[in-house]
Amino acid sequence: MYKNLYYLLIAVLIIVLHQLAQTVVYDMIEAHGGQLNVLPFFNLVEVWNSGISFGMFRNLAYGQWILSAVSVVITLVMLGWLWRAHSPWMASALSLIIGGAIGNLIDRVRFGAVADYLDFHAFGYHWPSFNVTDMAICIGVFFLVADGLLKQTSIPAEAQND
Repeated sequence: MYKNLYYLLIAVLIIVLHQLAQTVVYDMIEAHGGQLNVLPFFNLVEVWNSGISFGMFRNLAYGQWILSAVSVVITLVMLGWLWRAHSPWMASALSLIIGGAIGNLIDRVRFGAVADYLDFHAFGYHWPSFNVTDMAICIGVFFLVADGLLKQTSIPAEAQND
């Protein structure tokens, strides 16, 4: 049971990091007139995303509440999955996704949209703005896929034929 609490602490850390980063970054942006150019390819910006990734579904009627409800259901499923996880990779992946989902849910409930602040661009390409919770979700999904692929490749040939 203690190992599950450790992974829940990772989720809490993601939530806290996002809230702190959001506060600090938005204060810095406000002090610099709405955007802070950090590097030639990286800016800090203030973007409010009322949809999901890349602004999809931002014009959905009652979108804030529908997306929040879906997020709660997915988070509950992931928490149940985390409780039964036996692999450290799987538990780490789930904790990152849970922390990211809850962090975005907090923004959606508090502000009606998710706060994005990291803005990368290079060679004429501009990536949509994102935040710490988005990174946690992406890394978590990568870990889930890697865990599944590693398990898939480690199955003995005799077991695959059954």
